[in-house]
Amino acid sequence: MITAAATTSGLPRIALGDWVESFIDWVTATFGWFFDQLKTILVWCYDQIDVVLSSPPFWVVALVLAALAFWAKGWKLGLGTLVGFVVIDVVGQWTNAMDTLALVILASVIALAIGIPLGIWAARNDVVSSVLRPILDFMQTMPAFVYLIPMVVIFLTGVVPGIVATVIFALAPGVRFTELGIRGVDKEVVEAGHAFGATDGRIMRQIQLPLAMPTIMAGVNQVIMLSLSMVVMAGLVGAPGLGRDVIASLQRVNISLGFEAGLSVVVLAMFLDRVTSALAARAPVSKALSAASV
Repeated sequence: MITAAATTSGLPRIALGDWVESFIDWVTATFGWFFDQLKTILVWCYDQIDVVLSSPPFWVVALVLAALAFWAKGWKLGLGTLVGFVVIDVVGQWTNAMDTLALVILASVIALAIGIPLGIWAARNDVVSSVLRPILDFMQTMPAFVYLIPMVVIFLTGVVPGIVATVIFALAPGVRFTELGIRGVDKEVVEAGHAFGATDGRIMRQIQLPLAMPTIMAGVNQVIMLSLSMVVMAGLVGAPGLGRDVIASLQRVNISLGFEAGLSVVVLAMFLDRVTSALAARAPVSKALSAASV
């Protein structure tokens, strides 16, 4: 639809936003049954993860996460993780932090479950890569808050719009880094695999994916960090966790609440970033490259 109101250039204004709104209304009305089922599944999955993280005593979860950090990189990261989670607890943000961590875990798993196969497909098919590239560009450049608007229309408020918006927002790095890693594998190595009679599937599993693992793990790291940033903003639509307190502190101009919630987000971000980076460094290819550079 072209409206009569002119733009600053004198051309008639195209009501693109109205078209998008009509499309969202149509999708909501047509596929409401599907979204209801999806909402039920996502709420159940979130509740299970949240129970695992929130039900045990604080010290049990803190020690388990610290042990994970110790296994990933060493005693320094393990000790730093334990101190960081103790700080979260003493400022009264432990429950919110676990709610946020549950959101990040669920959204990241879904984003990676979609993104890595898409990246593999794009690496093996130039047409798919060409189609996905502008879509991913759009997803990465669209302001994060905009994703929340249609999600609220479709799922109302609560945890589900936050999860779905986070998956959309964090999906792109998983696709891009997977494609980049597989395309970056030396073609001579792949040709050698073909020369020995290996099938395409076997070459993908035993040659391309292992060699691309450091790059793929970098994408995993980015997906997790983007998920964390988005679930905080999802507090605007009623998603539980630290984002709710961050938004509340802004609305009430409550410096103390904002600092405590923000500090807790920083601790979670550092933990997730360091652990995923350490796991990437533990990949056999990464170890071989490190040994070769010494």
